[in-house]
Amino acid sequence: MEELFNKCQICPRNCKVNRNNNELGYCKASNKMKIGGYHLHLWEEPIITGQKGSGTIFFSHCNLRCVYCQNYDISTSMQGDEITIKRFSEICLELQKMGASNINLVTPTHYIPLIKKGLLLAKKNGLKIPIVYNTSGYEKVESLKLLEGLIDIYLPDFKYYDCSLGKYSSVHNYFDIVSKAIEEMYRQVGKPQYQNKLLKKGVIVRHLVLPHHKEDSKKIIAYLYQKYQNNIILSIMNQYTVIRPLPYQELNDTVTEEDYDDIIDYAYDLGVRSCFIQEEESQSTSFIPHFTGDKLI
Repeated sequence: MEELFNKCQICPRNCKVNRNNNELGYCKASNKMKIGGYHLHLWEEPIITGQKGSGTIFFSHCNLRCVYCQNYDISTSMQGDEITIKRFSEICLELQKMGASNINLVTPTHYIPLIKKGLLLAKKNGLKIPIVYNTSGYEKVESLKLLEGLIDIYLPDFKYYDCSLGKYSSVHNYFDIVSKAIEEMYRQVGKPQYQNKLLKKGVIVRHLVLPHHKEDSKKIIAYLYQKYQNNIILSIMNQYTVIRPLPYQELNDTVTEEDYDDIIDYAYDLGVRSCFIQEEESQSTSFIPHFTGDKLI
């Protein structure tokens, strides 16, 4: 699998760099897995979190790097520690032993070949809990197919309907890419399946509402509902938080309560029933993890 790094086209950016020869593409990731930390995370959607938490592994680097990213320290500043495939598999088993509801792979795209080998090793050694693939949505269908049978729950973002808004993430084709990616995710895992009130298989699509862009949010919700009805779960997020001055003035504001409520009312009137929403209190830096090495506080 590591030969995919020889001319890396794992994600839609198609950088074609040789990561096995120390060349770096847009994501800046090498051919070694790097993580910012791992822990039992208590603030995911309830059907993911469970009682003890989701066994979350935060991968360093990112193939999208949105200007408003809340995990800037590891997505862009390149913090983190390199680990082997064997160590990754051990972390998965550690989290399972700690009582994790699942293994939650956060921003994993650029490490797909290594993750696949690590998951196969972990499963061989007793990993049984569901695997969550937690992604920006900027994925290649061909790469997702490499994970078929290994991923139980897909948790993609759907950031923009209007491709011009991709400027916030340095992409011009976000809608085209994410819509095809979600189709593949749904093909692999299908409708939601539950066990003891926890999701064990299915797709949750997250949409972070951005200030001054409620009409774009409505277009995303309409598209997803018309295509999937309530066979996928939506998570309409109200936790946008400005943590540093941004080059786009509109992004230096917050999402108003009126705009968020209008989006939720729109979704309900449309027929959306399989959905999570957030209170205004989620617009806080307390929802942003602090990266401190091997584990997170």
